Amino acid sequence: MTKRPEDGRTVGAAPLPDGYHVFPRGKILNVVTWLERRTRPAAPSAPPMTLRRIEKPGLDWYRALFRRVGTPWLWSMHLELDDAGLAAQIHDPAFEVFVALEDGAPEEDAEVGLVVLDRSDPASVEIVDFGLVPEAVGRGLGRRMMAAALERAFAGDPGRVWLHTCTHDHPAAVPFYMACGFVPYATGVEVLDDPRLAGILPRDAAPQVALLEPLAPAG
Repeated sequence: MTKRPEDGRTVGAAPLPDGYHVFPRGKILNVVTWLERRTRPAAPSAPPMTLRRIEKPGLDWYRALFRRVGTPWLWSMHLELDDAGLAAQIHDPAFEVFVALEDGAPEEDAEVGLVVLDRSDPASVEIVDFGLVPEAVGRGLGRRMMAAALERAFAGDPGRVWLHTCTHDHPAAVPFYMACGFVPYATGVEVLDDPRLAGILPRDAAPQVALLEPLAPAG
């Protein structure tokens, strides 16, 4: 995808009738869940992790961390942009890019997560990216990173903080966000070209999502 999805508040008639719907090979589908939190945590549920703000992050650095965090879940949004397009997003003053640091880890191994906030609407702050590198998953660091992210996101007293997740993310994503105080408020379906077929991500990325080559034209 080349742009960030809407926040799920535009509701209309279901675009597809109930039942199964087969899409062309080469397309992948996500079931998306939008969640929001409208109150600042009274106290962190876990000791907040250190988040270091990166002002005007280097494009190569950002892409490398984005790949480390997102490849298992087919994150491709920022990888599809050229240098000018990526810089326009992550160097926008409304965007805040943070790297999560594991206290006590060697400097070369300390960068364990990515958090990106969008303050384009000061009353409604979006957590655009939130994820750990694969080797940090399952160690209890997610709660600490979210505690720190919420501290940052609620600075300025927005009316809500929101995010979205999907079926390509970690299977525990929705219950994790709900345990962190987020409430689901909308669902939808995203259809996009498989980034593995375009060479944006490795072909062996996210083996839990079937890779279907488009069929060659008949004749």
